[in-house]
Amino acid sequence: MTGLLHHERDGGGVAQSAATLLAEATALEGRLHLPGVRDDYRSRLEQVVLLATQALEGARENSELGSLHWVLLRAQGARAEDARYGAGQLSRGAQRAPTLADCEEGWQRVEQIACTAEVAALAAARFARLLDTAEARTIARRAEAAANAARKIVLERNRAYTFHADPGFSFGEGWYLAAAALFAGLSIQIKPGAAQELQAKRFLHDAGLEGALRPYRSRPASPKHLTHIIAEAFHADAAEAQRTLRAAFLGNDTPAASLKSWIDGHVGGNPKRKVLLWVRTGDHDALRNTCFDELRQLSELVLNAGLTPIFFGDAVPADLVPISGVDLTLCWKEPLFQGPDMRRAQLRLFEELRDRHGLVGQIGVTTAGMDGPALMGLPTLYLTQERNVRLGKWVGVVPGYQEVVRAPGYFEIIRTTLHQ
Repeated sequence: MTGLLHHERDGGGVAQSAATLLAEATALEGRLHLPGVRDDYRSRLEQVVLLATQALEGARENSELGSLHWVLLRAQGARAEDARYGAGQLSRGAQRAPTLADCEEGWQRVEQIACTAEVAALAAARFARLLDTAEARTIARRAEAAANAARKIVLERNRAYTFHADPGFSFGEGWYLAAAALFAGLSIQIKPGAAQELQAKRFLHDAGLEGALRPYRSRPASPKHLTHIIAEAFHADAAEAQRTLRAAFLGNDTPAASLKSWIDGHVGGNPKRKVLLWVRTGDHDALRNTCFDELRQLSELVLNAGLTPIFFGDAVPADLVPISGVDLTLCWKEPLFQGPDMRRAQLRLFEELRDRHGLVGQIGVTTAGMDGPALMGLPTLYLTQERNVRLGKWVGVVPGYQEVVRAPGYFEIIRTTLHQ
């Protein structure tokens, strides 16, 4: 390709170079899916346009002009269609970007590509008018359709984040989204007909986020952004961020008598300070599930520190709960915590345990269910095999939020924290 760029610059020679380069680019169209081929194809098309445009300046004969118009028409049409493809591919990557800033940067590039498609389509239309043939008009129409499709990708970008209301999804992701929406004014969507659609809408309404709801559409924004947005709010003013969440998530109403009665019946009058031990046994990302040998050791550490373990989350073997421990596993399935106000009821459970039953903290594997109480001030130790990119942003920013990597000596870290 490089050699073609150094051909003589007389009209005929440059025109022939452009035509040859276009033929080479066209020959690549069946292999655009292979690594590196599309980049080569795109570069060749750009060089075709450059060379043919230069040749137009020196062209004199009508036959030569007509040939250059055909070359430019085909090249600009191909550029428009290639840009449509590029906009589609990049938009998917941008929508899944790990941070909101990366997402916005990616969509800015999508906008630029859509502009490229539109410029190419306008150029193709101009050359089609000059040529005035049915084939030329067909190529121009395809270019226009490609440009419109690229622009449609930009216009139809879904800025909303999905609030999952299906029990099959992580319940805790709801805390992330509601918190981030309170801090950054995000848009929220809920899939119609989801099992807990009404409960989700009730929680968002109670939290003052009803105005954030948008109609459900495909390709929502990535939830990867949410922990970063929350971290930024806490970094700016942790005390104010926590007050905002507590006011929105808990409201001003006093806990229902039914909740107090349920807690008294299940926790009893044990005056000792207590620690939640979270249990996770889900099918999704099973490597993050609770190891029961580890859980047994954790409960011993809690007891040795003069505290009482409260087991919470998924089911745990009966012989694992010590006599002085409290088993609240699967309690979230009970009607009290599955009603219209299920999300607020679950958060109030943790608050009541703190206020009246000596709850001083929580320990568990990386499960998003822990993060609602953590964001509202419950000291938290979360266990992980390696540094967690998403939640690591909260360490040292959200008060009391601590990451414990399962490296040699990590039980000693937990022991020391419990005694503190």
